[in-house]
Amino acid sequence: MKNKYRILKIFVVIVLLAFLLNFSLKRFSTKEQKLKIDLTQETPVYFIDEATVKSIVKKSNPSGKVGTLDIPALEKKLNALKAVDSANVYLNLNGVLNVDVKQRVPFMRINNGAKQYYVDSNGEEFPLSDKFSYPCMLVSGDIPKEDYKGLSELIAKIGKDDFNKRYFVGINKEGGNYELLTDEGNFKVQLGGLENIDFKLKGFKTFAEKYLIYQDPMKYRQVSVKYNNQIVTTLRKGFKSDADSLLTQKLPNNIIARPVLAPEKKTPEKKKAPPEKKPENKKGKGEKTQAKDKKKEKK
Repeated sequence: MKNKYRILKIFVVIVLLAFLLNFSLKRFSTKEQKLKIDLTQETPVYFIDEATVKSIVKKSNPSGKVGTLDIPALEKKLNALKAVDSANVYLNLNGVLNVDVKQRVPFMRINNGAKQYYVDSNGEEFPLSDKFSYPCMLVSGDIPKEDYKGLSELIAKIGKDDFNKRYFVGINKEGGNYELLTDEGNFKVQLGGLENIDFKLKGFKTFAEKYLIYQDPMKYRQVSVKYNNQIVTTLRKGFKSDADSLLTQKLPNNIIARPVLAPEKKTPEKKKAPPEKKPENKKGKGEKTQAKDKKKEKK
């Protein structure tokens, strides 16, 4: 009898809990959803705003009720946006729908002649926006996707050095060679490929600081650092230097005042033979000592 009473008691409690749970779920599902959007990130970009996110949420759940919301489908729609790096959607116990969106940050802007688009640090492409323009390095030419990693490394190195950041304003690809566009002098710095970038940038910096500052900035059309241990310069056609210009200065002794025209092969230097020593004139010394002895005898 006691066991039957205990079983009945447990059954009543279970039914009561089920009723309360069902009532709570119905009440929760008919509750108006509240929306909380978070677009904050370390590097602020504004390709997508709150209005865009609200519009997508409303289209995904026209009733505005928590119970009719399909969270996985909404998250999939947000992640499908080209400018979105990741989207996280979740519902808390108070019925507040939280939408956290992280946007892509452009690393470079590519212009291939037919269209322009952004590329982020992971090599993902996404279109330009009518709402927002992000300042980044412009890369022109037919750029293959396999070069995105090398270009990202090049742009990162330019951004970390004050000299390079001040000097270079763009990148161009022409005839299989990458070129850096300069802000001073309107000439190009030919890199060739994207290998040995540290060595090439350091070589141009040394050339600019020790030689180029003494020249008219309009003198050159191109400075090439694509060759190993060589800097090849191309003069601008029709350039005439001003003899009275303040830029015409005496160069330091360790600087060669002429451009290198082509890479030359190094030839081993021949060792010079040591100069022959002339024999001392012993006779002259003997005559001097004899003259001194005669003077002493006279005294």
